Amino acid sequence: MTNLIDGRAVAEQIHAETAQRIAALKGRGVQAGLAFVRVGEDPASRVYVGMKEKTSDRLGLKSTTTVLPTATTQAELLTLIARLNNDAAVHGILVQAPLPAHIDQAVIFAAVSPAKDVDGFHPVNVGKLMLGDTTGFIPCTPAGVHELLIRSGVKITGAEVVVLGRGNIVGKPMTAILCQKARYADATVTLCHSRTRDVGAHCRRADIIIAAMGVAHFVTADMVRPGAVVMDVGVNRIADPTSKSGSRLVGDVDFAAVQPIAGRITPNPGGVGPMTIAMLMRNTVQAAELATR
Repeated sequence: MTNLIDGRAVAEQIHAETAQRIAALKGRGVQAGLAFVRVGEDPASRVYVGMKEKTSDRLGLKSTTTVLPTATTQAELLTLIARLNNDAAVHGILVQAPLPAHIDQAVIFAAVSPAKDVDGFHPVNVGKLMLGDTTGFIPCTPAGVHELLIRSGVKITGAEVVVLGRGNIVGKPMTAILCQKARYADATVTLCHSRTRDVGAHCRRADIIIAAMGVAHFVTADMVRPGAVVMDVGVNRIADPTSKSGSRLVGDVDFAAVQPIAGRITPNPGGVGPMTIAMLMRNTVQAAELATR
């Protein structure tokens, strides 16, 4: 029996559920709509938005994409967001990061209406998550990790969890999700970061390790307690002379060394990545349902 947690399979389960909700909305005359905004021609951003567009189409969710030149000013981007906020046909807005250096990302995320903030980055939704208020939107990647744990039957209540990385997109919201007094939570969470002393010692006592440091192969075999669950969120490009492009993507976990030790582990790719898009689609449908009740 494999110890892999198959993110692609779980994502497809969620997509099937989301498609049913989209169809139910259509049955009462509502077309769920998602607006993508991309500034510049960052290659990774083009790929990510393209994947999200294809998934939207497959599920029957209407998506539109606005691509702005790199030289777009912050004021011009804010004007576009204001228009999308006031468009009743748009239920979710996603501004693809990273943005050009002259644009303040925090200002842009805060400009999106909290009711359409399907990325879960608006301060209102961040606050709701911290308070345990389930009416807000949870950032898609940590929500996806949580869903993987739940649907894989991993015991979270009472578990010792170590989250590696204190970023606003994964680490901090992941910690908030798992420490709530709620079903599929109630974990004891340790948040480690670049200034943590002896990260390995923290990891070795963990029942669950969630790696989101952004450092290739950071989690090594000696850091993992036998039987622990290891979730790899990292996306890192490393040199690979055997690859046609001269590089390849790897996670934060040394998968080959850690898999034999772990009780359960996500592959990378094929683990957390597909779940991020699945949760984005689900958040958008939730936004449409709330807006049209």
